[in-house]
Amino acid sequence: MGENRSTADELADFLRARRAALTPETVGVPTYGQPRRVPGLRRDEVAQLAGISVNYYTRLEQGESHQLSDSVLSALAAALQLNVDEHAHLLRLARPARTVRRGAGPESVRASMLTLLESNTEQAAVLVGRSTTLLAANRLGFALYGLRPDQRPNLTKLMFLSPEWRDLLPDWPAQARNAASYLRAATSDHPDDAMLAALIGELSIKSTDFARIWAEHPVAECLPKVQQFRHPLVGELVLQEEILRLPDDSSQRLIFLGAAPGTPSAERLRLLDSLVS
Repeated sequence: MGENRSTADELADFLRARRAALTPETVGVPTYGQPRRVPGLRRDEVAQLAGISVNYYTRLEQGESHQLSDSVLSALAAALQLNVDEHAHLLRLARPARTVRRGAGPESVRASMLTLLESNTEQAAVLVGRSTTLLAANRLGFALYGLRPDQRPNLTKLMFLSPEWRDLLPDWPAQARNAASYLRAATSDHPDDAMLAALIGELSIKSTDFARIWAEHPVAECLPKVQQFRHPLVGELVLQEEILRLPDDSSQRLIFLGAAPGTPSAERLRLLDSLVS
């Protein structure tokens, strides 16, 4: 993405990527032992599974997107075995005019939000913007990510361009894919956002890992999960991540990372707080 591309082009890329990710065996398409020229499904096989003409599906993959009916979109989602997040992404790409456009200007942080972050002393808490830039954090939030309180970096850049983050995250490959997936979802919410386009362009040039993952078109929304850290100051941490979208600006996410009471991770989180206080 880094250049101005229509949502029809993005839809075409997404369909091709999802088609390439499937195999005949996965979807129950017989091959009769015949050699195949493509690793994934062929266009005619997707069209047959979706119950649409090969010519119509081919035009979609060529960027000739038209008004797609609910039934066609549902059939494509089923044929390509899209999960909930991928299906939502398909809908946003197919119907950009129906997507609510949020402001693409500079993001601000309310004073009350800063108070909420700083009042939470038991958990790391961070506020992340639509392009995954760190907007604010409490003391533990900065310390967990190895940042100074005056720093406001882009977290996806750190994920792919910082060697320290590869050490910080024991499951870095999975976390990196998650980060790219979240960014893909953000682009369909904000297709005209110049900051997002510039970020993706920069990462595509500077990180071969990002370019490889991005080409696969993964897409996912941010969901609660267990996060592992290998912190240079306190060692291993296993933290539960909870994510809240702000009701008045759903492109901003409030993220809390805490440890179960009585666990070694809870003790190490308190130790980390004492070391940076």
